[in-house]
Amino acid sequence: MKNVLIVEDSKAIRSMIRIAVEQLKGFFAVEAANGFEALKTLPTRPFHLIITDINMPDINGLELIGFVKSSPAYREIPLIIVSTEKSEEDKKRGIALGASGYIEKPFKQEALITLIEDVIAGK
Repeated sequence: MKNVLIVEDSKAIRSMIRIAVEQLKGFFAVEAANGFEALKTLPTRPFHLIITDINMPDINGLELIGFVKSSPAYREIPLIIVSTEKSEEDKKRGIALGASGYIEKPFKQEALITLIEDVIAGK
């Protein structure tokens, strides 16, 4: 079973991401409503992927990526950013911090599934 941590403050978007993740055989989604909740959830099980929004209250997605990638316990976990931020600067910052992929909201389920498969496969 591959555990995926979904970090998104919008319950509706979290649900859409969960549906996409759970369409993949052998994947299980765990939800966090913000970056702080994600930090509390990370030690609860081994995660194989983190999907995070950028704009969230408390700890934003870029700060979360920075923490994950600087932590010896979590730095190998690939990350995907799902965000309404369309600026090239935000994409570059996310990738520079260590994100493996970026998809803009609104997204098609199929596009997110393909990105998840590619990131897990190391493409």
